[in-house]
Amino acid sequence: MTQQRLETAMLRAGLSSAALAACVGVDVKTVNRWLAGRLPHRRTRLQVAEKLGETEESLWPASRPDAQPGAPSTAEVLAAYAHRAEIPNDLWVSLVHKATERIDIIGYAYPFVFELLPKASELIAAKAKSGCVVRLGFADPDCDHVIERDTLEQMGGTLPGRIRNALSMLGPLADSPGCAVGLHTTHLYNSVFRFDSEMIVTPYLFRARGYQHTALYLRRLSPHGIFESFADQFEQIWGTTTPFRTEVDHGFTA
Repeated sequence: MTQQRLETAMLRAGLSSAALAACVGVDVKTVNRWLAGRLPHRRTRLQVAEKLGETEESLWPASRPDAQPGAPSTAEVLAAYAHRAEIPNDLWVSLVHKATERIDIIGYAYPFVFELLPKASELIAAKAKSGCVVRLGFADPDCDHVIERDTLEQMGGTLPGRIRNALSMLGPLADSPGCAVGLHTTHLYNSVFRFDSEMIVTPYLFRARGYQHTALYLRRLSPHGIFESFADQFEQIWGTTTPFRTEVDHGFTA
């Protein structure tokens, strides 16, 4: 199968064994051995893949077990915390600062994100204006299931107010180009905080509050890994949100 993939890619690129050998600086006999099933050294694999317009894992799947479904070598979990409150503040701050392409967050209320830095909202708004896609999802404080969640977490009726407080902290983010703020009515089983290819996920515990939930610090290594599973969940929930606007009837002051 591997040799067939390589041969097909060479035919598609219009390269003979001799031509490919010349491109990557090896003997034609070496290319013929690859076509017979031998695995090239990694540096050479990368050169061949680039020349043929393919990826290393598409030509030699066995060479990239991290890119295969269910592979234990993905090692996408960088750290695990018994409670979200145990995540070092420096880690949160570094994730916000480093993000240049995407910031995706979805949860019920997460005012702590806007308390990480004196001007966190302004910083994220500046990133959005520079091309970073920012999507922030909050629970609709007026929906029925927020009251159910409030009861479940024994918050004494304070969750709607906490959501409104978080929304009031958006500042320039509420109307910043490149930033979308949405309200959802979905029963969540975890919160997702994505910053480019890194993510913190907090799976919910029964009757525990946000800061008490467990947390996983993830880095994307594979399209089949745990990171992608939570990224896909974000997309599905985000698709149900309605745009947030600072309207008087909700009492928001962002």
